[in-house]
Amino acid sequence: MVRLSIFRLAETVVKEVAATTIPVVDSSLQRLPPLPSPRDLLKLYKIRAQRQLSQNFLLDFRINNKIITKTGKIQNSYVCEVGPGPGNITRSILQNGAKHVIVIEKDRRFLPSLELLSFVFLWYMNFVIMYGKKLIINFVYYRTLACEWTMLPPPLFIIGNLPFNISTALIIKWLRHCSKHTGPFIHGRTRLTLTFQKEVALRMVANANSEYRSRLSIMCQYLCNVNHLFNIPGKAFFPKPEVDVAVVKFTPRIRPLINQPFDLVEKIVSTIFHHRQKFCRYGIANLFPPNRPELVEEMINKSKVNPEKRSFSLEMEEFRDLCNVYNDICQNNKGIFEYNYLIHKKKYSMFDEEVEHDLPQTDVNVESDLENHKM
Repeated sequence: MVRLSIFRLAETVVKEVAATTIPVVDSSLQRLPPLPSPRDLLKLYKIRAQRQLSQNFLLDFRINNKIITKTGKIQNSYVCEVGPGPGNITRSILQNGAKHVIVIEKDRRFLPSLELLSFVFLWYMNFVIMYGKKLIINFVYYRTLACEWTMLPPPLFIIGNLPFNISTALIIKWLRHCSKHTGPFIHGRTRLTLTFQKEVALRMVANANSEYRSRLSIMCQYLCNVNHLFNIPGKAFFPKPEVDVAVVKFTPRIRPLINQPFDLVEKIVSTIFHHRQKFCRYGIANLFPPNRPELVEEMINKSKVNPEKRSFSLEMEEFRDLCNVYNDICQNNKGIFEYNYLIHKKKYSMFDEEVEHDLPQTDVNVESDLENHKM
């Protein structure tokens, strides 16, 4: 019944559009055919946001359109939208004249509203709906857009109002792809425009000595130019989240600021920021086994980093020097890169507990007897 009603509605819209001349996309905004609003569709199909999926719907058309206009030149471009929900941002993408749009959504409850958009905009452009529990995008489809990494970015954008519970993990995954020129970046420096919690966005763009300086600051900035475009108040969403939201744009750099493998950079940055308020010497020491203190001194001396600076005070150039020296040390000392101080610490902590647990009770009794004897 739901499928039937949505197509009847779409047929009515298409007949109305067919009676007029199909508009030609130019520099002005393409006019949308008359459609039910996303808010009306949510009510019509009794769709409620699911807390376990961290769903918050952005229903304000002006804000949705601002996201798209700040993204770049969408007209005649290819767009992949992640997590479209009922199609709020999708409408703005289509209205701004995108040539081809793929939306990826795991919640099948949004199928009717997305199919309505697909049915109507079939007259104007390609529009594909993909479903799946895992975010799998076949970017081979865009091979005709391929550009050299040193050239201007291809006319390909990834846009998404991401759920808070996956946003950080997802951007780290994409940054890893960016470092290898794979996945979304297989055809060039694909640009991303995504939403995050405001505090997370502030961490991404934070400079040295900022209270928001963190692991995320280094991982994002060494690979991309990161722009905090604007904030969205929580009240603009439905249901209203407890935090404000920020829109962030990522443009991959032609040359990364740290020319080392992603996993090596991530290990150093994560280890040093693990104890944010301590001197960076402490974090550097955790990169090496306790029985190799000479490697700690070698890394500090060769990188010329002040060991008494705290992690949030280190500049990008200092992280670059640390990564370069650490890579050289790993090349000359087998097994150093595989060392993980957290696993080592846990292993020996468990060993101490086992030893303490296995101590015979007679030892305790003997000590007690000796004390009684002295008395």
